[in-house]
Amino acid sequence: MKAIKSILLAVVVTLGFTSCTYNKLVEQEEVVAQKWADVETQYQRRADLIPNLVSTVKGYAAHESETLEAVVAARSKATQMTIDPATATPEQIAAFQAAQGELSQALGRLLAITENYPDLKANEQFSELQAQLEGTENRIAESRRIYNEAVQTYNVSVRKFPNNIWAMIFGFEKKAMFSAESGAEKAPEVQF
Repeated sequence: MKAIKSILLAVVVTLGFTSCTYNKLVEQEEVVAQKWADVETQYQRRADLIPNLVSTVKGYAAHESETLEAVVAARSKATQMTIDPATATPEQIAAFQAAQGELSQALGRLLAITENYPDLKANEQFSELQAQLEGTENRIAESRRIYNEAVQTYNVSVRKFPNNIWAMIFGFEKKAMFSAESGAEKAPEVQF
């Protein structure tokens, strides 16, 4: 009778520990998914600002159509990419990041040509859109940082003993993080 009670106690303790570990991993995985949604929301905010920005610039710089078309094409490519955070691979995150990087570069070229148009720079709508875009870029960076923190917390839980055993049994795998774009480690050259 004492042996049966000991076995039952061991089973109850094991099931309790397993349940707590499983629930913790599920909770952390959901936080990662929510933080990914926050990242996507900020990228969508940027994508939503672009048509207004392009329209405003088009009114002043119609002959800059190549630059405007590049922004529209990059926006289209960036908004077509979707990633499921539950199954995202480092390669998918890198492809997503590359598409967003292309859009950032196209926007940079667009904002650079506006320097040639003093009337455009003085336009209140353009100034407001430019400020909103700059704020959105900051929000994107912050959202990516918070996402990476959530992924780090989750990945540590998945890899730590004894959680790693339960993670393997229940199919919890490491998540991919955002990383710096290639060449980001080099300081840009500034020439006057």
